[in-house]
Amino acid sequence: MFRPAVPSFRKAPPKGGGRARGRALVAAALAAPLLLAGPASGAGERGGGETRSGRFTVTPLTFTVTAGERRCTVDADLYRPRGVDRAHPAPAVLATNGFGGSKDDASTAAIGRIVAERGYVGLVYSGLGFGRSGCLISLDDPAIDGRAASGLLDFLAGERAADDGTRADYVVADAPGDPRVGMLGASYGGAVQLATAADDHRVDALVPMITWHDLAYSLAPNNAVDRTAGGREVPGAAKWQWMNGFYLAGEGQPLLAPSLDPSRINSLDCLHFVTRACEMVRTLNSGRYPADRTRRLLAFARSVSPVSYLDRVEAPTLLVQGQADTLFNLNEAEATYRTLKEHGTTAKMIWQSWGHSGGTGSPAAGELDLGGGDLESSYVGRRILAWFDRYLRHDESAETGPDFAYHRDWIKDPDRAYATASRLPADRRELYLSGEGRLVDDPARVTSGSRTYRNGPLPTSHSESRAAGLAGLPDPAPYDTRGTHLGWTTEPLTRSVEVVGAPEATLRVDSPRAERAQRSADAADKLVLFAKLYDVAPGGEQTLVHRLVAPVRVPDVRGPFTVRLPGIVHRYEKGHRLRFVIAASDGAYGGNRGVKPVTVTSAPGDTGVLRLPVVQSVSHGPDRT
Repeated sequence: MFRPAVPSFRKAPPKGGGRARGRALVAAALAAPLLLAGPASGAGERGGGETRSGRFTVTPLTFTVTAGERRCTVDADLYRPRGVDRAHPAPAVLATNGFGGSKDDASTAAIGRIVAERGYVGLVYSGLGFGRSGCLISLDDPAIDGRAASGLLDFLAGERAADDGTRADYVVADAPGDPRVGMLGASYGGAVQLATAADDHRVDALVPMITWHDLAYSLAPNNAVDRTAGGREVPGAAKWQWMNGFYLAGEGQPLLAPSLDPSRINSLDCLHFVTRACEMVRTLNSGRYPADRTRRLLAFARSVSPVSYLDRVEAPTLLVQGQADTLFNLNEAEATYRTLKEHGTTAKMIWQSWGHSGGTGSPAAGELDLGGGDLESSYVGRRILAWFDRYLRHDESAETGPDFAYHRDWIKDPDRAYATASRLPADRRELYLSGEGRLVDDPARVTSGSRTYRNGPLPTSHSESRAAGLAGLPDPAPYDTRGTHLGWTTEPLTRSVEVVGAPEATLRVDSPRAERAQRSADAADKLVLFAKLYDVAPGGEQTLVHRLVAPVRVPDVRGPFTVRLPGIVHRYEKGHRLRFVIAASDGAYGGNRGVKPVTVTSAPGDTGVLRLPVVQSVSHGPDRT
């Protein structure tokens, strides 16, 4: 089922339809997606407000659009290929920036240039609340950001003019008022595509990259499969570094964009976000989750997330998600992919190597680099071009590729680095948590035993630091302090094993103090733990794959619970060992309120189980996976 990617793809049929200033600057750098590399380079000579090159022109435009209850100014650039006119129309591509950026960022502007060079009309704009566009930051709300994008579709349909009177009567139309338009963008510029397409079915093709499915999970993940207790959902552990980076970057807009449009100012209590976004952040930062606040938090986070409106998205969607991403992990793209497929929407998914994490260097050799302005030299780029050719040009010879593809970093030849499949891996291998700390493949080999860890007042485990790179310091390797975690380790592998997807673990813990605390009406009193998988080299050096961890706020410690870890694509080499750890805390997340010692007991027939999604079988010592 799994095979190396090849240059050609099978054809798919079309589907219808001071300190404060310093903190703000730090936050801006923390929040900026990897794609936001810097100011765009010029595409040609500028004159009379228009940039000219040999193959296209770029015209700055502004639009006044209705977005929710407000009228907002949108700053945009129109990329028009040479030779495209009313008699020779072309399809269009709409794109916007990631959080904290604008239409002038190198990778965002590059989208306009790339599509124009391919003969598409490009309209690239600054999202609401960023660059020179007006209105508040509303987190890609379909009713606000989606409606603003629909106003730009009206322009591409020829139904309205830009504020200076410019009209676009040269975009291919499928019907009067229905332009043939695709969307492309990453992170914040990814979710807005789904938000737009949910209620404006004039969008014909989507390519959302490294974006979210459920913002409640993104910012306060609870990786328990069942997150309810007593009929109430239990929120997760706040991802405070990421969350506050975005929040401060938004609130610090006067430092990043002087002379703000007055429509971008809310109040002294919440400067530049919509009020409910500020309330969400403050609730998560408070470390308290009373029932009323929790309901409001979850309701708002989901109202601005694809999880709440994917059933209305009809446009064929190519999802691209990054493996190195502690902000929006692979589980989010998988959830979006499965939901779209369940509702009958054409959807395919690629797991590329890079995301929001893993440094700010250039993508690996052969990987997509939008900032470089080239799609044809990478596997992902060719897939994007084929997607638009198929659904915007209606080119039936354009092969859109397999349903699923993933990058393998252990393959050094860029032409062979991607493997493809007709579906996600379903084959799972079970390992069992033995009492003395071994991870074995036969439940009969589990020995009886109990071990205990306890948390302290400060974090005692480290996965990542978003500020380390900004300060020019290396991020310390992940670690867990003795006595504050438990681990289970296999014998050295006798053959390599490739894990592709999200591992799961079913656990039972004993914590009388946590059991007493969970009777509180405040969900924040429930036990928090952090599950993760290490790769241990023969010399003892251990690697936490892409620094990914699974925070869990245990709904009820009186019974077993299942944890779904972030998805990974990783090869555990022969001679290495796999180590499963649960820890009391993590410096990148909120944690336990009060000390809650935890005991894990194992016995034959009654122990924890780790399930790995694998694409090939291996053996390790006397045990087999």
